[in-house]
Amino acid sequence: MKVSASLSNSSENPASVLTKVTVLGATGSIGLNTLDIIRQFPQKFQIEALSCRNSIEQLCEQIREFKPRLVCVNTSDQARELRESFRSGHSCPETEFVWGMEGLKQISRDPEVDLVMAAIVGAAGLEPTFSAVEAGKIVAVANKEPLVMAGELFVQTAKKTGAKLLPTDSEHNAIFQALHNESPERIARLILTASGGPFRDLPLDEFEQITLDEALNHPNWEMGRKITIDSATMMNKGLEIIEAHWLFNTPVEKIDVLMQRESIIHSMVEFIDGSFLAQMGLPDMRVPIAYCLGWPERLPLKIPRLDPVALNALHFEAIDEQRFPCLSLSLKAAKQGGGAPAVLNGANEKVVAAFLNEEIRFVDISKILASVMHVFDETLQQTKPDCFDIIPDFLLNILSLEDAVEADQWGREQAGEVLENLN
Repeated sequence: MKVSASLSNSSENPASVLTKVTVLGATGSIGLNTLDIIRQFPQKFQIEALSCRNSIEQLCEQIREFKPRLVCVNTSDQARELRESFRSGHSCPETEFVWGMEGLKQISRDPEVDLVMAAIVGAAGLEPTFSAVEAGKIVAVANKEPLVMAGELFVQTAKKTGAKLLPTDSEHNAIFQALHNESPERIARLILTASGGPFRDLPLDEFEQITLDEALNHPNWEMGRKITIDSATMMNKGLEIIEAHWLFNTPVEKIDVLMQRESIIHSMVEFIDGSFLAQMGLPDMRVPIAYCLGWPERLPLKIPRLDPVALNALHFEAIDEQRFPCLSLSLKAAKQGGGAPAVLNGANEKVVAAFLNEEIRFVDISKILASVMHVFDETLQQTKPDCFDIIPDFLLNILSLEDAVEADQWGREQAGEVLENLN
């Protein structure tokens, strides 16, 4: 599906010296930071394609500035309106407007594209990210869900196609930098750091009164609404454990989480000889994004720099599981494997959306997720002789994207049932 409009040439630089980039989720926080970096290095990068779901006005500004060859929006009506909007322009290239999931997959696997920044939030990023992997692209993985839902499938497919998965989350990027091609046998453990979010010091007896605005007030990072809530519950760290397991071929048992209040140490690797390597810097997502865009080189970013002399202290603390029950739920799902991570992911997206709509309390998030995973456990523990005939295959193993989507949907449905019973 496509409509096109006439727009001007995107660059005077020879295409051969440019890295051609697709940005999935161009108007989100990761997308905006990606474009900010590319804006600093016009001689190195060319925006080939952009995608956006709802922020069409902002997307139009990006089209005018970066003049992409391909643009994907959510609906055919949006694509048609954009075509009409740019038709009268006299200084714009021929841009192809596509839409929907097929459009996302098209701009992810386009043969002209070198690198795909996969920054669509949630399970919606699963299929387009996988299309980029199937096409053998360099894929900067900025959303956790694809590897949480179908990590083994992604890793196996990347090996077959030659795709390169570059971790863009600050924690995984820190580990990626620290490992520097060390073999898994040399790793004693991976240590993901967490800020602790806005409620790291709040008395537990005050959790019942937490408001949405308070949960969205992260002390260190500026992020999208969904991931900010995941940070407040520490579900994000649980999902990161699952992601790290696949990215770095490391057993879940060798992945720990520590609170690092200042968000200066972004993660660490402990090696078998007792050495620790940590990556540190100010909490700025442009650093890990730039590392992926420039890989295997580093880009001379124009950003605020860390002054080590100004650091009064760095604090490390164990995680209080009573304060952050979502971390325990996700750690259990990580160890269970199979469909458990995808089920938990789907349920979490459903429940967080309900909290963002102020339909439930903050403390209800972990309670509902615990209920869903209890149903999951009961489903797998059926004792009838023919139990495997009534347990859906996608709950046992994720062998395809369809399995991942079905497991995710199963989790959403279970969460939906619990939500209905609350109302």
